Amino acid sequence: MKVMVFVHSTKNSEAGLMPSQQLMDDMMAFNQRLIDAGVMVDGDGLKPSSAGKRIEFAGDQRTVIDGPFAETKELVAGWWIWNVKSMDEAVEWAKQCPSPMPGETGCLELRPHFEAADFEAAGTKVPT
Repeated sequence: MKVMVFVHSTKNSEAGLMPSQQLMDDMMAFNQRLIDAGVMVDGDGLKPSSAGKRIEFAGDQRTVIDGPFAETKELVAGWWIWNVKSMDEAVEWAKQCPSPMPGETGCLELRPHFEAADFEAAGTKVPT
């Protein structure tokens, strides 16, 4: 199963503070372990929301909203996509992650991807 792992933003990440060399080294070592285990599919860090935009949809209307966005705890500072056997395995990997936001309370959120069977169970055909 594929799982998306979100690294939630914090006050410091939204302020654009760059990680220390130690954190970069620790994260690269963790990423290498994920790669060596065949778990990591992809991942990256994101710039603060001040560099982003949102597109809101209301019927046929589209509204562009420039960042920054207010709710830091609802924002994403980085992400991985992992290929794991189960959500329990993803949790075990996540518990081994270096703290992504030293000095602050950090948060990883794990969300499974939909699979074709999920749509089929709901009666929706998936194009092939």
